[in-house]
Amino acid sequence: MSSTTSNAVDDLGQHATARVVLIAAAAALGGFLFGFDTAVINGAVDAVRGNFGLGAGQIGFAVSCALLGSAAGAWYAGPLADRLGRVRSMQVAAVFLALSAVGSGLVGGVGSLVLWRVVGGIGVGIASVIAPTYIAEISPAQVRGRLGSLQQLAIVLGIFAALLSDAWLAGSAGGASQPLWLGLAAWRWMFLVAVVPALIYGSLVLGVPESPRHLVAKGRLDEARGVLRQVLNMTNEHALDAKVKDIEESLHAEYRPRLRDLRGSSFGLLPVVWIGILLSVFQQFVGINVIFYYSSTLWHSVGFSEADSFSITVVTSVVNVLVTLVAIALVDRIGRKPLLVIGSAGMALTLGLMAWCFSQASGSGASLSLPAPWNIVALIAANAYVVFFGLSWGPMVWVLLGEMFPNRIRAIALAVAASAQWLANFAITSSFPKLAEIGLSFAYGLYALFALVSLVFVVTSVRETKGIELEDMQS
Repeated sequence: MSSTTSNAVDDLGQHATARVVLIAAAAALGGFLFGFDTAVINGAVDAVRGNFGLGAGQIGFAVSCALLGSAAGAWYAGPLADRLGRVRSMQVAAVFLALSAVGSGLVGGVGSLVLWRVVGGIGVGIASVIAPTYIAEISPAQVRGRLGSLQQLAIVLGIFAALLSDAWLAGSAGGASQPLWLGLAAWRWMFLVAVVPALIYGSLVLGVPESPRHLVAKGRLDEARGVLRQVLNMTNEHALDAKVKDIEESLHAEYRPRLRDLRGSSFGLLPVVWIGILLSVFQQFVGINVIFYYSSTLWHSVGFSEADSFSITVVTSVVNVLVTLVAIALVDRIGRKPLLVIGSAGMALTLGLMAWCFSQASGSGASLSLPAPWNIVALIAANAYVVFFGLSWGPMVWVLLGEMFPNRIRAIALAVAASAQWLANFAITSSFPKLAEIGLSFAYGLYALFALVSLVFVVTSVRETKGIELEDMQS
């Protein structure tokens, strides 16, 4: 179908309503859990290391093991969503996250901690695929970027909430390793509190309608019309029928997508699938989660007190939230690709500056020291780096992954791309303690190099999707 036809449908009756915004916001709360569950380990790293006597490699795996679960959850999220529906799949994710929160907080050893973190990771992986897919499928094209960015806003709010609660719990107990309530150490409560947002999320998604595209794929056309009428305020019956027909034609509802549908002439895959995979990989290879998983330990190691390290981490997460709001305001005006270009260039510069600052450090390990003024310059550069990431690669990748694939392969292609993202996240997160032992300047220099390569990739390979109907996306 041509874009001219799509725009006619929009003109005839497709509108952004308050209801669609609320529904998208409820679905995006999966991102809140995603951010909370992955970042909550930040405040517990030193306490877990001390409590279980772990070395650099072991703590790296304990921190990052959830990401393996996330890769598995993302991989199976597509088939799960096609079978159960988007809404039911989001509820499954909430159950996994609630179980992980309780299990992680009550562990008796590092083995059980790894197990429960993997369980939570599965829930995160499912949510990371289903939420952007669902939001893209219920949103009008003209505001889809902004609504899709709600996922990233929810992620950064989840990160902020996790780091704030970590700081508050550690401060209340007098340290992350100190006992708090019921004789449990503060680091255990850092995990346990995650059960609250998991239950809230699971309850909220009970009230959202199923994706009209999933309903059409299942042949439930009357229900799909009802959702479009209710959510997008499509009162023009001609426009409504045309929209359902567009969806029906693009989906080929009688066919369930398989991995073989992603095959193509570019090294065995369709070009659009490779672009999705590389977007996911570069989003992680620039090292953003090192900031959100290890920043308390990092700032503590270069001379800041434990309390100041927690405070710095919270401030960084606030910066991330604020700049994500800016990205939401810009995404449907400037477009996805220009913001990615700005972000890559900015991250390459700020990461390079961080690498230079840490090259001025003296000592190693626990005795590492970063003298003035380099400690302050590094702190400013780290927050500037978060600004460039939050403005671009944070929200834009999730927006693109939710909308760039053709309808027929969207769920399975997004599952593959998200799995690649979690594996890349695992590689970066698990390797950072060892890289830090080699030298922080080496670690951040490596991330700066990846940021520079990501700039070349965006300029040469990523196409703009602003304003294009999902039915018009090509492989």
